[in-house]
Amino acid sequence: MMPWRTGMQLDDLDFANDLVLLSHTQQPIQEKTTSAAATSAAIGLNIHKGKSKILRYNTACNNPVTTDGEDLEDVRTFTYLGSIIDEHGGSDADMKARIGKARAVYLILNNIWDSKQ
Repeated sequence: MMPWRTGMQLDDLDFANDLVLLSHTQQPIQEKTTSAAATSAAIGLNIHKGKSKILRYNTACNNPVTTDGEDLEDVRTFTYLGSIIDEHGGSDADMKARIGKARAVYLILNNIWDSKQ
């Protein structure tokens, strides 16, 4: 959970079929993961364990988070809706990636702009 507005907490981020669960501690994230899996299964949806990841931010806890008895993979970064989220909580990795993409496109366009034809 993250402070969102006065008296409110941000518990998850949802978009289409992408879901990010947020929590300050291990137990609530395990409970949310179990609940999401059970609720999804009840309506015929399955959580793809190979695509499900755990990113730990500012924690020493390394207990595994599981779904259906399988540990979910711990990662240092993941991409959500085109933005890179990392374990440091900053935007440096995302900004470097975006600048790199812009530079690559600029270099391609620069060749066209400099063309004599």
